Amino acid sequence: MRMICVDDEVRVMRYTVSICQNLEGIDDVRGFTHAREALDWVRDNPVDVALLDIDMPDMNGLTLAARIKQAQPDCAVIFLTAYAQYALDSFQVHPAGYLLKPIDEADIAREVRYARSLMRAPGPASGSARIEVRTFGNFEILVDGETLRFRRAKCKELLAFLVDHQGQGVTRPEIYVALWEDGDYNHSQQKYLDVVIRSLRETLAAHGAEGILELKSGFLRIRPEMVSCDLYRYLKGDPAAVNAYRGRYMSSYPWAVFSEARLTALREKPREE
Repeated sequence: MRMICVDDEVRVMRYTVSICQNLEGIDDVRGFTHAREALDWVRDNPVDVALLDIDMPDMNGLTLAARIKQAQPDCAVIFLTAYAQYALDSFQVHPAGYLLKPIDEADIAREVRYARSLMRAPGPASGSARIEVRTFGNFEILVDGETLRFRRAKCKELLAFLVDHQGQGVTRPEIYVALWEDGDYNHSQQKYLDVVIRSLRETLAAHGAEGILELKSGFLRIRPEMVSCDLYRYLKGDPAAVNAYRGRYMSSYPWAVFSEARLTALREKPREE
């Protein structure tokens, strides 16, 4: 797991980095004293957890968290601050944790463990499918047990969007409207979407998983029979998948709220009868 620690006080930044380097399961920790440098790093490198000070001069931690979420929606944010009054505002970016300074190793270890538990929330796999898709909570795809990492956040979101459509083909304009929400689907945007699609296919091909996508007659779709997916098992009434759903579905993506509402309604329906 990869982490960043951002605090404009060098002493605090080095202290949090030293603690995180000793935590179990942490592969890499980067420290920054300037928010903009941290954001530049996140845009080019995968990050699982971000420990952020809130009161910083060049960009406050709340703004930084929101921009990190734009670049990497699944990154868990833990705020470190000396000011309790920021707590309410922090919930706007759905943090995984909130710690008041002064902090100690036990505090950070506890919050990082919790962040890891959110990332690992499993949708139980069935059979021996080598490609597993998890949609409950945050979206993840694993190939042979290894979580795929994408060069672009939009590649991952595109794949999630296709999974949500359950094998139904979608056009490029439909994809653009869902993933970008605003703006004209002009020639420039068409070219950029082509880059995203190509990057997604290259990432899947690098892991021998390119077969899950099909592009035919202008429609792009996922092949549900090629993956083990908690959503698909849930819709078939699989008891383990039904029990695993806790009301959170692809939580990082605004367009997923409609499917989340339908899934929740399905879960509640038996209680009404």
